[in-house]
Amino acid sequence: MTTLFAITLFWSAALLFWVEPMVGKLVLPQLGGAPAVWNTCMVFFQAMLLAGYAAAHWISGRLTARAQMGTHLALLLAALATLPIGLNESAAAPWQHWPTAWLLLQLLVNVGPAFFVLALTTPLLQRWFAASASNGARDPYFLYAASNLGSFTALLGYPLFIELNWPLREQAWLWAAAFLLMPVLVLACGAKVGRGARAAPQTPIEQPMSDGGVGTHRPTNISLHRRLHWAVCAAVPSSLLLGVTTYITTDIASMPLLWVLPLALYLLTFVFVFARRQFFSPRLLSRALPIGALALAYQMCAGLSEPAWLVLGLHLVVFFIAAMVCHARLAADRPEPERLTEFYLWMSLGGVLGGLFNTLLAPLLFNSIVEYPLALMAACWLRERGGARTPTSATPTLSQKDGADVGVRAPDVLWPLGLAVLTGLLAALLPPAKLLAPQIQSLVIFGLPLLLCFLLVDSRRRFALGLGALFLGGAFFTGGFGKTLHVERNFFGVTRVTLSPNGDARQIVHGRTIHGRQFLDPARAAEPLTFYHREGPLGEVFAVFGSGGTAVAASPSPRPSAPVGEREKTLSSRSVGVIGLGAGSMAAYAQAGERWTFYDIDPSVLRIAQDTNYFTYLARSAAAETRLVEGDARLRLREAVDGGYDLLVLDAFSSDAIPVHLITREAVELYLRKLAPGGMLAFHISNRYLDLEPVLANLAEDLRLVALGCDDMSLMESEFAAGREQSHWVVMARTAEGLAGFQRRTRWSPLEENPRVGVWTDDFSSPLRVIQR
Repeated sequence: MTTLFAITLFWSAALLFWVEPMVGKLVLPQLGGAPAVWNTCMVFFQAMLLAGYAAAHWISGRLTARAQMGTHLALLLAALATLPIGLNESAAAPWQHWPTAWLLLQLLVNVGPAFFVLALTTPLLQRWFAASASNGARDPYFLYAASNLGSFTALLGYPLFIELNWPLREQAWLWAAAFLLMPVLVLACGAKVGRGARAAPQTPIEQPMSDGGVGTHRPTNISLHRRLHWAVCAAVPSSLLLGVTTYITTDIASMPLLWVLPLALYLLTFVFVFARRQFFSPRLLSRALPIGALALAYQMCAGLSEPAWLVLGLHLVVFFIAAMVCHARLAADRPEPERLTEFYLWMSLGGVLGGLFNTLLAPLLFNSIVEYPLALMAACWLRERGGARTPTSATPTLSQKDGADVGVRAPDVLWPLGLAVLTGLLAALLPPAKLLAPQIQSLVIFGLPLLLCFLLVDSRRRFALGLGALFLGGAFFTGGFGKTLHVERNFFGVTRVTLSPNGDARQIVHGRTIHGRQFLDPARAAEPLTFYHREGPLGEVFAVFGSGGTAVAASPSPRPSAPVGEREKTLSSRSVGVIGLGAGSMAAYAQAGERWTFYDIDPSVLRIAQDTNYFTYLARSAAAETRLVEGDARLRLREAVDGGYDLLVLDAFSSDAIPVHLITREAVELYLRKLAPGGMLAFHISNRYLDLEPVLANLAEDLRLVALGCDDMSLMESEFAAGREQSHWVVMARTAEGLAGFQRRTRWSPLEENPRVGVWTDDFSSPLRVIQR
């Protein structure tokens, strides 16, 4: 019986974590690559999980065992009627003014029924098992470990196996086929329990007493305080999960699928803490957490990012320890099996609240990733002193622990306040003095406060507040990108304007990627810098475009060839579209009479680029007309006139990776519709982790286009000093004549197709196949 229940819960959880990335990928092209799409999907899935747990709690408390089984099977069969999962064709176009509402409705109608019944399965089947005559029924929580193991397997299996081998349509049918097993498995579990159930949900449960006799066991009343304790212990790791994921994917490395690692560790913590055999000592974990938290505080405050593998490993290890500490407290305080569904309900509520705090509240309250240090502080506050505890209703909750931590005393506030002042003074005064080397300087600024904070380790409250004081004081440290002049945060991340470390330029930064830079010297302010330098590949693109070498001037109707005397007028009246604004650097290439349109999804970037206190590229533009269009480029580009652009430049970044939905066959077909006869496409594909050139090569071959690439990665120190950065560009045109101007430019060469990569479409793409080795 135990094996059957474990397999059923494993399969149910695996289906849940299979459908989440699949559905997110399905709706992405409809709504663009906005992070808000993923955030909305995650909030929906968390809400449905909570709804499923709430339904399981209600059903198990009000229906007999037979009625529970019938209800569950009916819901499973009803969910089958909604499969395979796909978007409602009659509502395929998102509502322009209410895209979030459209997305939630689509998810509710197409995914909601199946997801809800799967979420219902985990607590309900564990409750059935607890009511059975199995030997493990007295403590069924180990089945939660099997459930999370299924989640973990699907989480790794989707990108490593499923996504690599099947397009989305086939994935949906495979998922439907896998879902067909659920009614069979649930029916088998119900048959196993059958008449051997010890009692109905609302009747007293006969259980062996400590003296070996049999008595009537009455579930212990659970206080609201204890329920809130469950919610807090679940909310902190949930918030920490999203915080560490955001930080490592923007401030350390935007490597594809990097988000999988924290989530995989998060699931593993549930496997470990709810397993019958404990592999990690809570006492040891609680002692290790402060040390790891201080090491993390030093790295984050000092702005260290190299070597990336070491920094990444530090964050993941500390996250694992912190999540283990919180989830161990949660597992140690689990109630009797009769309260199992209520326990999971409050645990799910905590997880939802932690996720909502990060996805909805934090971007409104903070202008940086403050929620990550806050969650780390909370985890340190929740750590145990005494080690493991047995699961009992008498397990102390947060405020009952550690008599020394009950009641606020003056030292609890004064010590952290002193640490904040000390750290802030050192961070603000020492760097301008330039008395020490940068490495020694960081050690001096943060080393002494870290040691003082460690002296507070015996008091959970003082240590947690002291850790927060270190982060607060560390905000005065300028870091590797120079002094921060302006910062904004929204759903698309944190965007900063900084003064370069040598003080000669301003730059716009997202995560660890510089999206534009401009010299402060008025004599040099018109020079496009970084990836857009005139001596780089983009400079050659505009040199060819400006000379008429793209065949636009000689293109057929609707733009017939102009007489030689009118050639200058024809060229100057052309239209340029740019996807991705940054600091507006490309506007430096605009010629008199040209019409330029910039598309950008991030309103913060649009505001900053237009603010002449920071950047003046747009204000200095020689174009006759410069338009800024807010929104996802693939959606807003549909509104443009067909054949309206002579040059279309794709320079859209998500940290340092191009959003996948902008380089699929459907996307390129859209670009071609908006491109004038004889026009040219230019793609910026610079990336530290992905080799996107084979993707574009395969697309060009599939669409019968001509494509050339320029990998400008070998630069000298003098070129870096002049403001130039390494970059990789690809140009495409319908015919060879469209790229005739590149024939004498030796840096440009034809692209090489790679059949292994395949042709990326909205239905199929796999970043794993283009990871640079």
